[in-house]
Amino acid sequence: MCFKILIVLKYIFITGGVLSSLGKGIISSSIGFLLKRKGLKVSIIKCDPYLNVDAGTMNPFQHGEVFVTEDGGETDLDIGHYERFLNENLSKENNITSGQVYLSVIEKERKGEYLGSTVQIIPHLTDEIKNRIRNVGIKNNVDILICEIGGTVGDIESLPFLEAIRQMKLEEGEDSTFYIHVGMLIYLKNVNEIKTKPIQHSIQKLREIGIQPDAIVLRSEKEVDYEAIKKVAMFSNIPINRVFISPDLETVYELPIVLNKQNIVDAILEKLRIFKYEKIDLKDWENFVFNIKNPKKEVKIAIVGKYVNVKDAYKSIFEALIHSGAKLNVKVNSFLINSEENFEINNFDGVIIPGGFGSRGIEGKIKAIEFCRINNKPILGICLGMQLMVIEFARNVLNFKDANSTEFDKFTPYPVITLLENQKHVNYYGGTLRLGSNPIKIKRGTLAYEIYKSEIIYERHRHRYEFNPEFRNEFEKNGFIVSGEYLDSDIVEIMEIKEHKFFIGVQFHPEFKSKALNPSPIFVELIKKCLE
Repeated sequence: MCFKILIVLKYIFITGGVLSSLGKGIISSSIGFLLKRKGLKVSIIKCDPYLNVDAGTMNPFQHGEVFVTEDGGETDLDIGHYERFLNENLSKENNITSGQVYLSVIEKERKGEYLGSTVQIIPHLTDEIKNRIRNVGIKNNVDILICEIGGTVGDIESLPFLEAIRQMKLEEGEDSTFYIHVGMLIYLKNVNEIKTKPIQHSIQKLREIGIQPDAIVLRSEKEVDYEAIKKVAMFSNIPINRVFISPDLETVYELPIVLNKQNIVDAILEKLRIFKYEKIDLKDWENFVFNIKNPKKEVKIAIVGKYVNVKDAYKSIFEALIHSGAKLNVKVNSFLINSEENFEINNFDGVIIPGGFGSRGIEGKIKAIEFCRINNKPILGICLGMQLMVIEFARNVLNFKDANSTEFDKFTPYPVITLLENQKHVNYYGGTLRLGSNPIKIKRGTLAYEIYKSEIIYERHRHRYEFNPEFRNEFEKNGFIVSGEYLDSDIVEIMEIKEHKFFIGVQFHPEFKSKALNPSPIFVELIKKCLE
């Protein structure tokens, strides 16, 4: 008779120190991936200290990409990392913000739910945080819930989150919590020496807050010697075998392999008293990384965008290209091209026109689309990119010279792109776009069907404007056909030129569903066409 070992919900909390952008999201994803390969059910939460309710209204220059979940959450881009590594779809509930927490507490206070109490950070705010963390673990029936705290230790904004996770050790028990602190080792080039003092101070600050780390992950651009590791362990008050190194790597997808060699999972499970003896099998992942590092062919793809100063603004597109390239054993050299400047795309094998909002840089993107259409160069338009394909075709093929989107010109005589019907009376910007996964019906005999090999697919959306169905006949008569529609209405989802090598626009964001070992089909096909 076989018995299943029941595991009480356990928590791993990941904090950061010394400086921001340490790669906590990749470390959290890698640990989650390894635990899943160990046979455990895992989910990951990102706690963001900003007061925005979600990332939806945040500028890409400040925050990078807004990642969209299946259920329509506009979340931090780290949720994308979690999904890509875990090969799972997460929820809007996996991103907790200070804005959500404060809003909920204030609404409860207005309703009188605190029974006349003076509402305070402790216990009301911290209780709200703890409840939200626990609910994700319970709702998803996971064995281990990883919780990444955004920002760095010492930030005033993150103090309520740190206090909440401090309390959870007391409430859940010593065997149910594991605290990992990630910090940077500073390399001084002039003396050729690695300095541990900044991470020591960061750990000291964490302990002042009341959190004793169970493990340390050291980020370093240089090889770390034993003495530095020993010093960090001593000042952290932890065993030396719980100090791990996260070095600079050729690809972030190599990190699970590196951490597995350091036995990080064994250290975590020993402390959490979880006894899992299955060996972690990474053969498929190692092959994936090998293909990234040892490609047989190369292609050059131009991403013609306008948020070019922040590469993270198009993070999921870059990652989708890596996934697809690895599947085909091709190195995808992707380049961000500023659509507001003079540029040449003749030397590229393919072009992507990504999503975005606002009129800035639009004419440069339309110029790139026209070049690809005329010269039979593979091009993929995503969301706004598809809409601009429509505008370019209307102006230069249908001879609708002033054709435009009503987003950019409310009085255009040819509004080929217009507001969705349910968006015409929306007054709030936050959370009101057409968001999340929707079913799409694909026509047989089209490029879209050749790519997806299915009549019904599900893809994620983030838009207010759509192709104007009043112009559909004109477009299709002239060769720019609708090959995919929203299942429950006439919203156009995919358009393509059949005679073209690869001229296809999609209203959705396929990059959000691309996973490391399960790449988006449309990106795979784009690379294939670029190789021809």
